[in-house]
Amino acid sequence: MPVSGALERYWVRPGDRPDLSRIESNEKSLFTGADKSEFEGQFRKLQDELRDMQKMLYAQNKHRVLVVMQAMDTGGKDGCIKHVFSHIDPQGIHVHSFKKPTVEELSHDFLWRVHARVPRTGQLVIFNRSHYEDVIAVRVKKLFPAEVWKRRQRHIVDFERMLAEEGTTIVKIYLHISKEEQKRRLESRLVNPVKHWKFNPDDLADRKLWHDFMEAYEDLIAKTSTAHAPWFVVPADRKWYRNLCVARIMVDTLRKLDMELPAIDWNPKDIVIDD
Repeated sequence: MPVSGALERYWVRPGDRPDLSRIESNEKSLFTGADKSEFEGQFRKLQDELRDMQKMLYAQNKHRVLVVMQAMDTGGKDGCIKHVFSHIDPQGIHVHSFKKPTVEELSHDFLWRVHARVPRTGQLVIFNRSHYEDVIAVRVKKLFPAEVWKRRQRHIVDFERMLAEEGTTIVKIYLHISKEEQKRRLESRLVNPVKHWKFNPDDLADRKLWHDFMEAYEDLIAKTSTAHAPWFVVPADRKWYRNLCVARIMVDTLRKLDMELPAIDWNPKDIVIDD
């Protein structure tokens, strides 16, 4: 999927390795307003266009769209999905979260549970975390030897190529937050009783491995950003800007499908509805 226009700034070209330490997580260069007060109008316009194109996706029943969303803890995946896709008809969108594998899932290959959740024709499916956890977590936490996660990276490229060749449009988004912003978000969960349920003490152990996670993500994105399944690294410290960027990525992606509502072979003027 060729990428052009403003969002090319966040696209990771095949073969490139992003340096996350040098990518500004707090920037807002694609926002064209004078100040944040102008954000809502731009964002609402994108939401409406996304809603209309999803209707065509569902009605035409020709394309499949898979969105993969990854981030560090508190990176904003849930909030991004909630806000960007809030106007879409629930019939045509499905969100799947992949947690720790069950005993049954572990008895199969690591992509077994993922393949069962990919979109069928006419659907938009979002993976809130994904098959990439089976590389990132395994690598950083040293759950399996290096040859396992390296092999899995190759398998993922082949898997996504197969999906693309069978008609699935794939877009992958890494929500890039800074370590300092993660600290602020974790602390906000501690001081607000309503957010206590979101806090997991285990997240602090992962935080101590921050640099290992960054290195793993850089390598993973470099190895798996392809023409048929591109990665975008989106600045995510500013939640409103993150949402704006993801909405633009989705609108640009669906525009390229050149969709239209199905043609009818009857004349509406000839139809009479009985009393």
